[in-house]
Amino acid sequence: MSNYLKRLPDFEYVSRLPNSRISDYIRVKNFFKKSFVREDIFQDVTDFTKYDIEGDDRPDNVAFKYYGRSDLDWLVLTANNIINIQNEWPLNGVDFDNFLLEKYETYEKINDIHHYETTEVTNIQGVVIVPAGIEVDKDYTIIYSDPDRVTSPNIRVTPVTSITNYQYEEKIQDSKRSIYLLNKTLVQLAIDDLTEMMLYEKGSTQYVSETLKRADNVRLYD
Repeated sequence: MSNYLKRLPDFEYVSRLPNSRISDYIRVKNFFKKSFVREDIFQDVTDFTKYDIEGDDRPDNVAFKYYGRSDLDWLVLTANNIINIQNEWPLNGVDFDNFLLEKYETYEKINDIHHYETTEVTNIQGVVIVPAGIEVDKDYTIIYSDPDRVTSPNIRVTPVTSITNYQYEEKIQDSKRSIYLLNKTLVQLAIDDLTEMMLYEKGSTQYVSETLKRADNVRLYD
């Protein structure tokens, strides 16, 4: 992330520290400036490679494995429109356990049934009658006809399985593991775009330079 932070422009706002003068400012990085993948690239699926996050890998681990550079973690996040890592990136093992205990309070509740889902049902020819993974009531039952059966062509089944709170939350985490990475050949283009995106444009009353804006005293005190 250091590569990204270095490119963030600065912003000066009026100091509220004790004994500060009205002309004193505090200089900080402008974290409201966000990077994004150019639309023409983002819309072309051939510019991306599907990637599955393994274990407790962080964005910097993924960047190192794929690009050979851990400082391209910002590109991993940007390519997937991830803003809040805590909510949009899969939790590591320890954080996942803590999350479960905070949400469900006890291990017993973690293993309580959250809902019921269908199991796959196929006929004798292998045709899927009921797909797996559909949320249903625990008493969900179907009757279907299988003419290839010599006896009792009408078949009654209850293709239901219980899903615990743990399984439910684990499935949500697993769904976050499938991401897309910008192809290696486009990395330099993305870096060049990032550099350009981080520059301020002239015209604003707060403009000082391409890398600095300064808050207006009057506006801050209004």
